[in-house]
Amino acid sequence: MGRQQKKTVTGRVLHDPVKDKLRPIFPLDLSRCRTIDDLVRAMGNTAFTGRQIGDAADVLEAMARDKNCFVVMTLSGALTVGKMGLIFCDLIESGVVNAIVSTGALMAHGLVEATGHSHFRYDPRMDDKALFEAGYNRVYDSLEPEVNLDHVEEVMQRLLRGWDANEVVCSWKVHRRIGEFLHEHCPDRRGILKSAYAHDVPVFVPAFSDSELGIDFALHKIARLRENRPVLRFDPFEDFEKFANTMLATKRMGIFTVGGGVPRNWSQQFGVYAELLARRGYKKLPLKRYNYGLRICPEPVSWGGLSGSTYTEAVSWGKFVPPEEGGRFAEVFDDATVALPLIVGAVLERLNYFKRG
Repeated sequence: MGRQQKKTVTGRVLHDPVKDKLRPIFPLDLSRCRTIDDLVRAMGNTAFTGRQIGDAADVLEAMARDKNCFVVMTLSGALTVGKMGLIFCDLIESGVVNAIVSTGALMAHGLVEATGHSHFRYDPRMDDKALFEAGYNRVYDSLEPEVNLDHVEEVMQRLLRGWDANEVVCSWKVHRRIGEFLHEHCPDRRGILKSAYAHDVPVFVPAFSDSELGIDFALHKIARLRENRPVLRFDPFEDFEKFANTMLATKRMGIFTVGGGVPRNWSQQFGVYAELLARRGYKKLPLKRYNYGLRICPEPVSWGGLSGSTYTEAVSWGKFVPPEEGGRFAEVFDDATVALPLIVGAVLERLNYFKRG
């Protein structure tokens, strides 16, 4: 028989956690884990970051199974150099992700992968001055050879040379053209932009000029001027309007953020834009807020930056549905190269994605 609840000499009432319907946690038994999903579910019944990963998989699964939910993935950091590119292909090809907002560098490095070029381990015996002289760009513990980026420039110049000067350029159009190029010329290789093209997933880069592809666009403008050809006009608001119109047509929205920065904020501010459209009388709209959110980022909240801010904070801006109104969120404070494969691998197993091939 359990002990009855009664006041102790200190005045406390000691509760029974079972009667309070608290959820127990359990030791992680590796002998019972046969799949990624087994491991992640078991981690969800532990504590600390392990539990965060388990909870995150549950939220991503809910997003994926909600047929009325349009999922935006936002990406920052050197994730394609970090060899996470095929995971993004899987998310696109499985139908989990419906749009991508990214840094430009991530797409440029992904183009390197998709055309059959490689990144390499950094050899710490070479200092950074020696790396520069040899044409090796260091990304923490990995190297991007300069010749890879020369190849990226060749692809970009080829595409831009055939661009009609009467058609305004924006990032999602550029990335669609690159995806089409990869589909035609690299049929045996996988890549994020190739998958996005094949599955009609738009890829937006709000800070396009802050990238290798942006530099290549600037070089192409100079080339056109020298050739006395009409220059191409880049308009970032073509991206903004395409994204806004896409999101306005959704019933529910989810956001899957890896990292933070501009891609996260650009995607989240849609809710504010939609509210202002209604407040100014331009459109009759309900509040358009994200119903689901999953974030993988080690940035602490205490620095006050966007990358580390919580979804609860974003509720105050009108960007997310509050949990008490049905909003469902998970935040994982971990390196994406550790957390991302576990979370996505578990969810794709639950969706039977790997058995379809």
